[in-house]
Amino acid sequence: MDRRRDRSDSNPRHRDRDRSKGQYWYAHEYDPALIGAIDGCESNVPHDKALIRAEQAKFDPSKDPQIVGNPYATLFVARLSFTTTEETLQSVFGAYGPIQRLRLVRHAVTQESRGYAFIEFVHEGDFEAAYVATNRYMLNGFVILVSYVYRMTIDGRTILVEYERARVMKGWKPRRLGGGLGGRKESGQLRFGGRDRPFRVIALFLHRYNAALPISMYSCLVTTACSLNV
Repeated sequence: MDRRRDRSDSNPRHRDRDRSKGQYWYAHEYDPALIGAIDGCESNVPHDKALIRAEQAKFDPSKDPQIVGNPYATLFVARLSFTTTEETLQSVFGAYGPIQRLRLVRHAVTQESRGYAFIEFVHEGDFEAAYVATNRYMLNGFVILVSYVYRMTIDGRTILVEYERARVMKGWKPRRLGGGLGGRKESGQLRFGGRDRPFRVIALFLHRYNAALPISMYSCLVTTACSLNV
């Protein structure tokens, strides 16, 4: 029996069951008021003008003809070297399973790489395996200490691997509209709650208690910490 296919075919049922209970292994809603705060707690004062722009912006991924396929099997790969090619990405990520679609985003005129790509796997199980393996922030369904994170490098660049959020995260706003996640301190537009910059309360909890916690407890932990002003 093909173990990969067996694992993958069961995933949609598990995903639907988890979603019906409100237990996501990822953040399921994008709120600029929370994303702009390092502790994930709502702030009445926007940290930068772009957050106001994100709150007011309208974004509909269904109107983009390039956004297609299964969003629950699609990785977002960023911080790529501008010399990295589709063939390299196919070789690296194809090791986790068959790839349905790979799009390295390029400039419309010059055709130069923009440094990020979307990779859709045939099977959701292979997508999850790649998501975990490329950034070992999770282990067996648990979050581990932030200081132990391993991140993959391609062509000499440390890359960032996330899931595609445009069609999965409610209220998602891309960086060009003032939203997004991560960012550099120098830009003054940091966005928290993703792999690159998790909410501080989660990191502090893990460090303080030297503990791991189920990913489904993410929102519960943030809510509790905010109410206690941790």
